[in-house]
Amino acid sequence: MGVLPVPAEVRAILLDIEGTTTPIAFVQEILFPYIKDNVKKFLYAHWEEEECQRDIRLLRKQAQEDSNLDGAVPIPLESRSGEEELERVIQAVVDNVHWQMSLDRKTTALKQLQGHMWRTAYATGHIKGEIFKDVVPAIRKWRAAGMKVYIYSSGSIEAQKLLFGYSTEGDILELFDGHFDTKIGSKVESESYRRIAASIGCATNNILFLTDVPREANAAEEADTHVAVVTRPGNAGLTDDEKSYYSLISSFTELFLPSST
Repeated sequence: MGVLPVPAEVRAILLDIEGTTTPIAFVQEILFPYIKDNVKKFLYAHWEEEECQRDIRLLRKQAQEDSNLDGAVPIPLESRSGEEELERVIQAVVDNVHWQMSLDRKTTALKQLQGHMWRTAYATGHIKGEIFKDVVPAIRKWRAAGMKVYIYSSGSIEAQKLLFGYSTEGDILELFDGHFDTKIGSKVESESYRRIAASIGCATNNILFLTDVPREANAAEEADTHVAVVTRPGNAGLTDDEKSYYSLISSFTELFLPSST
C-alpha cells in the first residue's frame, strides 16, 4: 500500500459502500439492528399504505421462490379480516425478514423494505449515514480531474441515496453520477459489471471498482474491470494470496490520478 496509480484508460470510479465508503460497524451495528428492532412496529403503522403492500407482495413472491430452502418462512395471504389475522400475517413477514437477515440475504424484496424503513429513520434524525473522513475530499478531487463517480451496493438505490443524503458529511448526493444495486445483477457475477459499463456508456476497462470483498473484485476483474481492494478498520481480513494478488488501499487518498499531475 501507499500510492496506487490509476490506469490512464480509467474514466469512472465505481464504489462499494460497506467497508469502502462507510464502516462495516455502521451497517452491522446501527442499520441492521434498526430493521430487526422496528420491523413489526413499522408494518403495523404502514400496513394500509400501497407502498407497504407492494413490499409485502414482493416479499411473499420471494418467500415462494425460497420455499425449498432450509428454514424458509412462508408469508400467507390474508384470508379474512380481523386483528388476529393481521397479527398472523405481520408476524410471518417479521419472521421472514429476520430469517433472510440471519443469512445475510441480498434479495431485492428484503432490500426494498429495508430502504423504506431507513427512509423514515433518516428523515426523523434517528440515523445519520457514517462516511469515512477521506471519502468526500477524495471524490471532489476525482471529479475535478474529470472522473465520473458511481455507487454499486447490495443495498437498494433508495437506501444508498438516504445514506449519502443524510450523512455525517451532510447531503453529498451531488458527488455521484449514478447508483446501481442488485437490480443490475449480483456483485459476485461478472456480467453485472458489463451491464454497468453499458449503462454508463463506456468499456469495462474504463472503470476502476473499489471494494473490500475479494469475490466482488474477482467478478469485476473477470469482466476486464480494474479493481482495488479497500482495507478499512473492521473489514474482514485477507489471505496472504489475496494480499499479494490484489492492489490494496487503506484510504481513498492513496489513489493517484495521472490527470492530476
